[in-house]
Amino acid sequence: MGIPVKLEVFEGPLDLLLHLIDKNKIDIYDIPIVEITNQYMEYIRSMQREDLNVMSEFLVMAATLLDIKCRMLLPKEVNEEGEEEDPRQELVEQLLQYKMYKFIAGELKDREGDAAFIMYRGPSIPSEVEKYVEPVDLGKLLDGLTLNRLNEVFRDVMKRQSDKIDPVRSKFGKIEKEEVSLTDKFTYIHSYLKDHRRFSFRNLLEKQHSKMHIVVTFLAILEMMKLGEIRVEQDCTCGEILIERT
Repeated sequence: MGIPVKLEVFEGPLDLLLHLIDKNKIDIYDIPIVEITNQYMEYIRSMQREDLNVMSEFLVMAATLLDIKCRMLLPKEVNEEGEEEDPRQELVEQLLQYKMYKFIAGELKDREGDAAFIMYRGPSIPSEVEKYVEPVDLGKLLDGLTLNRLNEVFRDVMKRQSDKIDPVRSKFGKIEKEEVSLTDKFTYIHSYLKDHRRFSFRNLLEKQHSKMHIVVTFLAILEMMKLGEIRVEQDCTCGEILIERT
């Protein structure tokens, strides 16, 4: 974890720039870049050069100021909308953002200091007062209530409940995992082969209970064909598939 370092009264290059702007009473939206750059460079020359990490931050800002200074001497660039671009705009935005954060940090520090002097008193409500419940007068509660009005309230409540129901998702069924093993289907097909030496693939699948059973049965048939336990025939394209034990 790095150790925070303060250079005199400045915590970074933006802090130094804000100090120079306030000191010279300069409009932050119209910074005289030549004057500010010269004063900034004077401070850089007088800085202690022991911490290179901190020094590098100030040097980067110095390079930025020199770049802006050079761009100010050149003809102004024009954006896509035909407006002239100010080379100082990005720097001004950084300064305003830093100034806002610095102000908020000061406010939070003041509130932290004030919080140390605030004391809170715990609740002191008597138990009999805390447990008191105001009696309900049914006469006043039902005053003016008719069957028609009660029916309207009931219909309004039911409508709100129906509006909460998703018309699409409410029709979804509950998805349950169906345990069907390939081993069980091997056993079933072997038993079926004992009673049916030759049969159609369609008849075998029609006896399955669900899509999962059909898929696993199909996989079992393919595996048995690979092992040479059965032979599959088809007389013509899209014709009936016949299975025969070998």
